[in-house]
Amino acid sequence: MAQTRLCAGVLVGALALSLTACSAGATAEPDAKTDEGAVVEVEDNNGTHSIATPPASVVATDNRTFETLDAWGIELSAAAVALMPSTISYTEDDSIIDLGNHREPNLEAVVAVEPDLIINGQRFANYHDDFTSLAPDAVVLELDPREGEPFDEELKRQTSVLGEIFGKQTEADKLNEALDASIERAKAAYDDADSVMGVITSGGDIGYVAPGVGRTLGPVFEILGLTPALDVPESSDDHQGDDISVEAIADSNPDWILVMDRDAAVAADDPAYAPAEEVLAGSEALASVSAVTKGNIVYMPADTYTNEGIQTYTEFFNAFADALEAQS
Repeated sequence: MAQTRLCAGVLVGALALSLTACSAGATAEPDAKTDEGAVVEVEDNNGTHSIATPPASVVATDNRTFETLDAWGIELSAAAVALMPSTISYTEDDSIIDLGNHREPNLEAVVAVEPDLIINGQRFANYHDDFTSLAPDAVVLELDPREGEPFDEELKRQTSVLGEIFGKQTEADKLNEALDASIERAKAAYDDADSVMGVITSGGDIGYVAPGVGRTLGPVFEILGLTPALDVPESSDDHQGDDISVEAIADSNPDWILVMDRDAAVAADDPAYAPAEEVLAGSEALASVSAVTKGNIVYMPADTYTNEGIQTYTEFFNAFADALEAQS
């Protein structure tokens, strides 16, 4: 590390030794972890990138990153604000240019903010090439969970990379440790003799979530080692779950039901909105199911559908652990 040049004159006192710098133009080399002007190398799904820190103009489109960036106080110049739940404070910041949602995005708006870094992914993943064309000087970073890799490890990878970029390594480590601890709690409390069903409620309907591949709750089965109550071949990751009859779900008689209420995140203000609790309680087919009669139903946080990051899973795993421990 380069040393700051010191004056030749050194005054020695009875109690202390003081050194006074006399070169106004000399500066110490910045700390590579946190100081302005450092360059970090990070790896994403597309390779290795060199990023000057801190990036002056940051754009974010990946829902999994919003809560982390928000909690760390990262300023955004543009983002997919339309995809953010109200629990994210960026939704109250009028200075952020809204790129819209993934169905009708305003991608060209990114040009005006001259981004250094675009944190892209999830619903916007298909727009990678558009961003590289519109903002050729920006690093387009993509940290979506990779197929074939453990989902929880991928969440931690994403968090760690963001921590490196924004000098938040300590905060990233804490988030990763909290996720690990929540998983260990749930695994320790779970009895693999108990069968588990994952469902998504949307529009008053109940959709089946396939273990492993299903949307949001699918990876939970592998992470916690859950025993599926029902395993349907050729299942999908549809955002509303698969169209399996409620009777088939009931016939599997799960000991536990895990629920994501899709509409709670996107349609809670709609007069026709029916909370997941009401949808399940109103199903005659499920009335005699073991999970229902015993009250073994655990709901993901209300904003999960648009906030599927590491904090959401940590909160859910702890809620599941609470319910499991209460039964022991």
